[in-house]
Amino acid sequence: MTPTIVLITVAVYLAILFYVAWRTSRGSDNSSFFTGGRSNSWVIAAMAMVGAAISGVTFISVPGWVAQSGFSYMQMVMGFIVGNCLIAFVLIPLFYKLNVISLYQYLDDRFGAKSYATGAWFFFISKMTGAALRAFLICAVLQTLVFDAYGIPFVANVAIMMALVWLYTRAGGVSSVIGTDLLKTACLIGSVVLCIIFMIKELGFGFGEAVSQVSSHDYSQLFFFEDGADKRFFWKQFLAGVFMSIATTGLDQDMMQRTLSCKSPRDSQKNLVISIFLQAAVIFMFLFLGVLFYIFLAGKGITGGAESFFPMVDAAGNTIIADSDQVFSYIATKSGLPLIVGILFVLGLISSTYSAAGSAMTALTTSFTVDILHGTKRYDEKQLTTVRKRIHIAMAVMMGIFILIFNACKNTSLIDMVYTLASYTYGPILGMFAFGIFSRRHTADKYVPFAAIIGVGLSLLLQMNSERWFGGYQFSYEILLFNAAFTAIGMWLLSLKKETK
Repeated sequence: MTPTIVLITVAVYLAILFYVAWRTSRGSDNSSFFTGGRSNSWVIAAMAMVGAAISGVTFISVPGWVAQSGFSYMQMVMGFIVGNCLIAFVLIPLFYKLNVISLYQYLDDRFGAKSYATGAWFFFISKMTGAALRAFLICAVLQTLVFDAYGIPFVANVAIMMALVWLYTRAGGVSSVIGTDLLKTACLIGSVVLCIIFMIKELGFGFGEAVSQVSSHDYSQLFFFEDGADKRFFWKQFLAGVFMSIATTGLDQDMMQRTLSCKSPRDSQKNLVISIFLQAAVIFMFLFLGVLFYIFLAGKGITGGAESFFPMVDAAGNTIIADSDQVFSYIATKSGLPLIVGILFVLGLISSTYSAAGSAMTALTTSFTVDILHGTKRYDEKQLTTVRKRIHIAMAVMMGIFILIFNACKNTSLIDMVYTLASYTYGPILGMFAFGIFSRRHTADKYVPFAAIIGVGLSLLLQMNSERWFGGYQFSYEILLFNAAFTAIGMWLLSLKKETK
């Protein structure tokens, strides 16, 4: 696949993207930017949620990940389903009752300004790092496929991407994000389905034989009940999935701005329940495709080492694939498959990543303007528009800086990095909301930031020493639960202090 073909594919998609963004942003105002005017049907929101949840990280990282983790990711997805149902029937009624623009306004109403700011800042850090990781992915792939061929440095690659993301989201906000999410969902699902069809054809299988080959493969193991110390252990993954869903969907401004754009709480609930089952089906297809990839590579004599599996080498010992995040890219663009497979790969990657970056920038702009600057209270409509636009530019610049940082230090699977970071950054948010919803106590608001920071520190200390302290037990993403618990316990202790005054 030549750089020219990649550029043409990207250009065609971006032309469609900008057209959709233009159509959906006409007549937009601050309300449209922040909440989409709360006029979307649950069907539209559900399709947008599917696209939002399946990022470029999922697209490129999950298929390659099956070599180390099998189908264990589906254990987390089962937890996601339970978590989304809890969001639908516990959080949605609360947020609609309060008529919030930003989720973290609840913390202000419940505890005070310091708690509000703590939740907003932790979301800001969470979303900025997570979005930058996802955007870094496409920049890295395009650097290899296109920009290196023309001698264009990585920093210019990042600048171009962030300028384009800023440009298509600057006017419409949530309205544009939802419109482009629908485009992304169609492109992404179409890409993975067609890639599966082409891989089955290339391997010479019928559909039934393909299912049989995948289901009997070592990499298709779904449940892991044997070793509680294993990161893939079922209950670790399942419980992490439940609370990761609550934290990264139900308490995430980026994700919930789609849900809160629905006409009614009932529509929002339908959106959350239906969308999570659709997401589960899409993720399963990615895992299925991943096993087909490794069957294909084995047929070409490309195998991995016994210990770490990567790098994968050919019969002569030459390194072909350095890490799991390169598997899909190699097969789509360098393995000799038909050109259409490479085009589908680029289309799926571009659509998922541009949409995710645009969505994150809109959410970050909303949170910073509403939560941190208190713009809706301080400015009139004209002033608010000016401030919002300036903040939007700042978010694009900051995300670009974070992408450059991740380019300098990437050392693991991106999907693993995303969930590891989320375990630490969303933990305090989850703990604060849990304490607020399930307790009637008030707390010493001014000390809440310290409780959250200490909770993160204790969680990090626990994870770093778990194998030594607990007989080889390794914490995985369930560290999120401990992070949230430490924060909630800290707030409870502060509530005792408040009562003694």
